[in-house]
Amino acid sequence: MTEQAQPPEGEIPAKPTSASRTTLSHIMTGSDTNLLGTVHGGVIMKLVDDAAGAVAGRHSGGPAVTASMDEMVFLEPVRVGDLVHVRAQVNWTGRSSMEVGVRVMAERWNESTPAQQVGSAYLVFAAVDEAGRPRPVPQVVPETERDKRRYQEAQIRRTHRLARRRAIKELREQRVADGIDD
Repeated sequence: MTEQAQPPEGEIPAKPTSASRTTLSHIMTGSDTNLLGTVHGGVIMKLVDDAAGAVAGRHSGGPAVTASMDEMVFLEPVRVGDLVHVRAQVNWTGRSSMEVGVRVMAERWNESTPAQQVGSAYLVFAAVDEAGRPRPVPQVVPETERDKRRYQEAQIRRTHRLARRRAIKELREQRVADGIDD
């Protein structure tokens, strides 16, 4: 769909990736630390979920809930005093679901170097109505070559996620059929 084309009656207009992209920034404090004295991974995960949720809500035009976290990678430790930037965007959309890609960057408080990537994540959100039922979302339109790559990679992750769920369901059903009670 081109930007000039109007969607058919009743269909939600598509949105470009830039329409919902956002950055959440937070200074890490002593209350964010783990037993090793670095920032607790759960604190970073909450920031990731917050930024991804903001993007999903913005893209879908209303409430969206976390359905799954496909992957969370921690590349470098985050320390007290670091200014953490969590950058998120919608990579792919289905009927009511959206994959949001997140990149976590840290500016070291005691260094004059550019922010470095310290983590990344992929989350799936479902748009919901007032009753908590799935509702349709606008399709995302990749704008750049990087956006197009992310869209294609998101489709691969979705295919693998669905295949994994199917295989696990089949295995469990087979175990029940074989009389194995877990």
